[in-house]
Amino acid sequence: MLVIAHGSRDPRHAATVHALTRRVRALRPEVRVETAFLDFDGPTVEQCMASLHLAGVREIVALPLLLTRAFHAKSDIPAVLAAAASHLPDLSVRTADVLGPSPLLLANLERRLWEAGLTPADRATTGVVLASAGSSDPEAIAVIAETAREWRHTGWCAVRPAFASAVLPRTEDAVRALRAEGVRRIAVAPYVIAPGRLPDRIAAGAEAAGADVVAEVLGPSPELARLLLRRYEDALRVPARVSSLAA
Repeated sequence: MLVIAHGSRDPRHAATVHALTRRVRALRPEVRVETAFLDFDGPTVEQCMASLHLAGVREIVALPLLLTRAFHAKSDIPAVLAAAASHLPDLSVRTADVLGPSPLLLANLERRLWEAGLTPADRATTGVVLASAGSSDPEAIAVIAETAREWRHTGWCAVRPAFASAVLPRTEDAVRALRAEGVRRIAVAPYVIAPGRLPDRIAAGAEAAGADVVAEVLGPSPELARLLLRRYEDALRVPARVSSLAA
């Protein structure tokens, strides 16, 4: 399994990714799990694939550590995988689906809300802002909106999507809108995997608007580790691409 993370200048990002992959290894010690980054951190995808190939690995499941199918999933990762594989003979590559949507992600979000002080009994009187990083990709935005609708049906007073970049509303706007509608308690649930600039922006917006509860990012949770393994297993059922130097 080759977990491909975005990367960040914030060292908390890589630390969180590595903590997550350690949890995956603990769940499935027979599976070799490696981590690569698209930007800022190392090793790169190309470096990691070359190292695996040199060690005799001939089959890789590339697993994007992404919550939605936006630009990185549709363009960046396929391009970098194809470029790297073109120089590595007889290497088969399968690409797993992105992580979301999934009930495990909703369970992860709720875990963070309980850790922040809420209880299941608070659902009926609490509005939640589902705060994601944001994207210019309409498909990704639609998935976030649908995730918010599905989560609302589990008993929360309200669930509204918000975004830290690219599109509106911002976290603070969603918090204030819920407050104006008379919602008694408002919680912000960051729908992001690891700390960094955009999660910090989400937290700052929540504080500025007076949110009552602000949860932590998804992080290296048991739910997320199980989800990575589920995507890995699903990918193994799909035929692989086999590279050759002549391709």
